[in-house]
Amino acid sequence: MGKTLVAYFSASGTTQAIAKTLAEVAGADLYEIKPQVAYTSADLDWTNPKSRSSIEMKDLDFRPPMAENAVNIAEYDTILLGFPVWWYIAPTIINTFMESHDFTGKNIISFATSGGSGIEKCENNLKNQYPKSNWLKGKLFIGGASKQQLAQWVSELNL
Repeated sequence: MGKTLVAYFSASGTTQAIAKTLAEVAGADLYEIKPQVAYTSADLDWTNPKSRSSIEMKDLDFRPPMAENAVNIAEYDTILLGFPVWWYIAPTIINTFMESHDFTGKNIISFATSGGSGIEKCENNLKNQYPKSNWLKGKLFIGGASKQQLAQWVSELNL
């Protein structure tokens, strides 16, 4: 599939751990999608309707600004796109990232972390929002993933 990028957003470090190992086993470059203002524990309190993440996820048109945008997507054929599942979908900063670059014709494979939510709604929403990309079936990781599990998945992807 050519050159691969692992791009990820991680609020608590769970997705980051998987992304770093995934980039290593895939021989891919790594890029962190960082919000301009980092999320605090209070921001991530999904039980508080006034928390930052709750407010953002209620307004799906909201696009949190990224801290930087220093990645040249044109260099890559395949993007492994990682994020935690928030309210059954990808966090809105993933939309900020997607709308900041031209992913036309790129192979995109999502991977998500979750305490129990599925990835299907995330994938369907992203496919519908960004139809010019070639969306391949992604993978959900609950409770993390070992290097061996990630290597097996990369092998199945034929990157």
